[in-house]
Parts: sequence; C-alpha cells; structure tokens
Amino acid sequence: MTNAPQEGRVALVTGGSRGIGRAVCLALAARGTAVAVNYVHREEAAADVVRRIEAAGGRARAFGGDVSDPSQADGLVREVLEAFGRLDILVNNAGITRDMLILRMKDDDWDAVMNTNLKGAFHCIRAAARPMMKQRYGRIVNITSVAGVMGNPGQANYSAAKAGLIGLTKTAAREFASRGITVNAVAPGLIETDMTAAMTEEAVQALHDQIPLGRLGRPEEVAEAVAFLSSEAAGYITGHVLHVDGGMAM
Repeated sequence: MTNAPQEGRVALVTGGSRGIGRAVCLALAARGTAVAVNYVHREEAAADVVRRIEAAGGRARAFGGDVSDPSQADGLVREVLEAFGRLDILVNNAGITRDMLILRMKDDDWDAVMNTNLKGAFHCIRAAARPMMKQRYGRIVNITSVAGVMGNPGQANYSAAKAGLIGLTKTAAREFASRGITVNAVAPGLIETDMTAAMTEEAVQALHDQIPLGRLGRPEEVAEAVAFLSSEAAGYITGHVLHVDGGMAM
C-alpha cells in the first residue's frame, strides 16, 4: 500500500473511537490528513485518538453524532466543514451487531443493525457528496464485511446490511464518478477487535478454521487498505470491494 502523503486533505471517519475506525484515523493522520473522529457513546476514547494524532503533529477533532439519524448525520458533515473548511474523504465505519438466529431475531434487532450499518452510511454519503461534488473531488470508503459476501449463521441482520453496503458502494460509484468522486469498499474478515473479543471461543475458532492464512487480522491491516483507497494513487479505482480477510472469501 502506498505511504504517499495526503497533506491538505480532510477525512471524516464514522465510529472512529475504537477498533478498525481508530486504526483508520491514525493511518490517515500519519499521511498528513486532518481527521474528524466521529463517536456516539465513547467520547473519551475519541478524545484519546485525537490526543494521539496531535501528539504526532497531526490535526484532529472529535465529533459526536449518531449516523443512523439523518439529521445528526447532516449535522456531523456540516460541523466538519465548519471546523476544517472542506471534506475530502469519508470512511463509513460505524457499525453494531445484534446477533441471533433468524427464528429468534426480534424486529428491533434487525432494524437497529440496518439503521446504523446501512442507512447510516447512506445518510453520510448523501450529506458528504454535496461538498465533494462542488470541489469535484472525493474519496468514499465503506467498511463492509466478509459476512456480507459469504453470509454468517446468527448474523442475518449484519450480513444483510453489509451486503447492502456493497450494492450502495457500486451504485454511488456510478453516480458520482463524473464529479471526480471514487466510492469503494473494504471487506474485513476476522479482525482482532472488541467485536471479535465478545464472540465465544467456539465461534472464533469456527471462523479461524476458514482462514487460509491461519490467523486473525489486525485493525492496522484494514486501515492500510482504507488509506490506499483514500489516496491519490487510487484515483482510477472505483466500485471495487477490497477483501482484507486472509483468504476467507476467495
């Protein structure tokens, strides 16, 4: 992946306070990008990401906002524009899980995951595309999942939302290409995050056995893929889904 500097660019990373989002914030900041770190409930964790970026000489600010709410998503983009003057990169990383087998899954669990993981990305794309179209430049990267490609028992809501995000990625890529905006997705596999730490040992082992490379991935490995797709070097790539999954979904 390229390590080319991206000075002067501004990125908004939703769900940027922990896990993959945190790693993405740090990776973009290391390339000279100013970073807006979005959070919902983890204000102190987001503030810690900002402190780390600033300690390394970068620029960052934390912004609260629930992207599943269209008015909050619009307000989030507006606040970023007011703070930094522009928005060049949007990384739709915010996501939740409410795992349950289909026969036991409640409507509220289905809706909560869909509203954050899929509608949240739609809200942010719609809001961010306007300033990006005016400046005729933008990079949008959606964090989908291997579950959206292969499916995963007990994750009908999560898998459906992540599969929908792939369709959203490809449609947005076609709609915005003429304005210099690329839209791509990164599909992580089993990554060492709080989300996987909450899984049972048996569930992790079952997925681990499907990984040809024989190990879990690191958030930093996903972040490198996102940083590349956010860079100038990826200007001729759009509508693509980049798998970072150790070979799970070949």
